[in-house]
Amino acid sequence: MKLPHRVPWASIGELDQVCSWIYSDENDYDTRLRAVNRLSAWRAITSLPHALESALAILTVILQDIQPQGTIPSLLLRQSYAGAIIRLVNGLVDPLQSGAYARSIASIAFQLGLPAWFVELRHAATHEDLPSVEVLREAARESMTWLLHNYFLPTLNPSAPPPSRSASTRPLAPILNRYKTLLKATNRDASLLTKLRPEMTKILRDIERWVAEAKVAATASAGELDWDASRELHSPDEADWRERWALEKLCDALVEKGALVPLSKKKRALGAQLIPSANVLNLWTPLLNHLQSLHPDLRSILVLKIVARLVSHNDAHGEVASGNVPPTAAPEHKVDVTYDLLLAAWANWLVRARSPASEDAEEGPITRKDVVINLTRALGPRSSSNADGQKGARALLKALCTGNADLEKNLSVLYAVTPQGTSEWAEDDLNLMDERLRSLLAARQSPEITSDSSGSNTTAPTLNGIVHNEQTAVLPPGWRLVSAAEGWKPSPIGVFVRSHAELSGLSTVHVR
Repeated sequence: MKLPHRVPWASIGELDQVCSWIYSDENDYDTRLRAVNRLSAWRAITSLPHALESALAILTVILQDIQPQGTIPSLLLRQSYAGAIIRLVNGLVDPLQSGAYARSIASIAFQLGLPAWFVELRHAATHEDLPSVEVLREAARESMTWLLHNYFLPTLNPSAPPPSRSASTRPLAPILNRYKTLLKATNRDASLLTKLRPEMTKILRDIERWVAEAKVAATASAGELDWDASRELHSPDEADWRERWALEKLCDALVEKGALVPLSKKKRALGAQLIPSANVLNLWTPLLNHLQSLHPDLRSILVLKIVARLVSHNDAHGEVASGNVPPTAAPEHKVDVTYDLLLAAWANWLVRARSPASEDAEEGPITRKDVVINLTRALGPRSSSNADGQKGARALLKALCTGNADLEKNLSVLYAVTPQGTSEWAEDDLNLMDERLRSLLAARQSPEITSDSSGSNTTAPTLNGIVHNEQTAVLPPGWRLVSAAEGWKPSPIGVFVRSHAELSGLSTVHVR
């Protein structure tokens, strides 16, 4: 949830009035001057969002250009236009230029939906000859139009659909494949490490640039731009959600087959105590350590992603069994057991490796108990009995509980109340049901003979052939067994059967 922030207007109507003054008529000098004065008064009270700062700067230059009294030098006009547009582009791009490695301004502007020629104009005005006044005037007009559709209208109408922006990111799989190929080569021949180090550095930079692009895509996917960049300084949560969104996308790519889990099942061997094999660890540990040093939350997010992937098979099987998913969709939920077990091994390794000093240390964003709680909730009594879908989750739960007395005790309780094994009937189960059926049939065919106080033999009242012994029946206080002699007759549960006399009385009352 975003925290409230200070705005210069007392009501949204004041911003709407300023917007109407700016965009009512391009040739109405007095109305636009009124908008400049109002924006200047707001700036004297508090800091303005970057959109209003840019609108004020560009509008001031436009008024200088169209003012009735005389003209200003062409060079001064060009410099004023160029300065306002440079501030607009820089103010949009710089807050999103985060990460260990810088990204091109063009790529960030593309994801924000900013016209590409604005970036070229900024570069020319900064490093080359100033563009002509005609080009700068067109840029100023298009800048004001862009601010209208990307700031004023979304702010005035929050429920309106946001303007279309490119919220997509480059595929990460090709970069991970390049990394994997390079690491395999260096693992086979250590002498290549020095030669291939520049290429390895380049791949790590590409991955970090991808994370930065994903953070911008998170902003675009939320349908808004962070016009007030100072909010991130006062509220770190405002910026953290973008990084978490990007890291979640990164972890989604890591848990796919071909990344942390090899495509070949022969390469999915497990080490002792449910950890990945040495070959798999040597392949991916350098990348995970590098990313962990830059993003402290990576390990926690990756563990939670793996846990969610392991228990999703169990949930999907339950939906198919309950009828929520059509039977034709059942093959899509076929479980790859070796894939789940290796993912469980990665989660176990990540949890145990997060604190080199002690496995039971409780510091850090995620602990072993946190993962155990999540798995226990998913594998509780209400979970499905899909044995294959639960193998990875149960193996991870057992590995995490091993060595901790409290967790092992909770694990034994879980196993006592949840079914272990397949959902198919066993031979012993069928024999037990046959025995119960024979007992019920025998009770229906041979009613029990009881003896009353006078010594005569009587047959106990029966209900559909099932014998009830009134003398041995134990009823709660205030209850008694009603017989057919008292007017009782069997009826379906929930149906009240009235006697003929009651029905006659009701009909008489109805006639009256």
